[in-house]
Amino acid sequence: MNHTVQKKLLVHLKRRALLVDKALNRFLVREAKPPEIVHKAMRYSVFAGGKRLRPILCLAATEICGGDPKKSVPTACALEVLHTYSLVHDDLPAMDDDDLRRGRPTNHKVFGEGMAILAGDGLLTFAFELMAWNAQIKGVRPEWVVETIRAVAQAAGSLGMVGGQAVDLVSEGNAALNGHRAQVLDYIHRHKTGALIEASLDAGAVLAGATAAQRKALAQYGENIGLAFQIADDVLDIVGDKQLLGKQGSDKENQKLTFPSVYGLEDSRRRAQHAVTQAKRALRPFGQKALILSALADYMIERDR
Repeated sequence: MNHTVQKKLLVHLKRRALLVDKALNRFLVREAKPPEIVHKAMRYSVFAGGKRLRPILCLAATEICGGDPKKSVPTACALEVLHTYSLVHDDLPAMDDDDLRRGRPTNHKVFGEGMAILAGDGLLTFAFELMAWNAQIKGVRPEWVVETIRAVAQAAGSLGMVGGQAVDLVSEGNAALNGHRAQVLDYIHRHKTGALIEASLDAGAVLAGATAAQRKALAQYGENIGLAFQIADDVLDIVGDKQLLGKQGSDKENQKLTFPSVYGLEDSRRRAQHAVTQAKRALRPFGQKALILSALADYMIERDR
């Protein structure tokens, strides 16, 4: 990515993240609302930082399909809330057992395991309430909102993110996987990480009244940037600056299937680059309107956190 494009992308990401943060602050229940403890726990994790990648993708998809991104803001925020719930539960001792997330103690280390589970449950259910609110925005058809809710629910459930997490759990240290580790790894990350990234793009497209061809192109883009993103995460877990990452890196200790553990570091990097190339190729039908999404694909593997 050349310097000019990179600068434009970083400015765009900062502005969109700020827009999302302001909206999240408006939408989320205030800490003072009883029961205070669960609302405090919910807001603690939502505002613990983060790239706001999924809402930014949602807004970008609306824009590239000819819609007004401001009309997708509730759903964009819902995707971040949904993602945050998954992180709160992912960090629990029964799952990945992580003590740090984005440089801060994880939710269960601050509020206890029971309250962290409830905070995650609260965020998950609130995400669908937020998506339903999108129907109140002028110019957004109710049937678009219904299709968005269906697509996101499928991506978040047992056929998507939950399914990927389930296979991730049963594969930890499982010697029986030898011989088909690559297939299991592919399944885990296309579902655990990729499904919600694809759904974020699809949600934004649907809320713009996108054509079937536009949705298909963005699905191909999303599938590939989701793969690139996860490979980069796995590589950073090994070679990244733990202080910059804001987490300790527990993949090796938990004997998790990762791209470096299956393919090695150099082959993993090559696979990530290939995925980025395929993602950018999928954007060709959009022409110059795809500049930001194309640059974002490069950013997936060039980032340091």
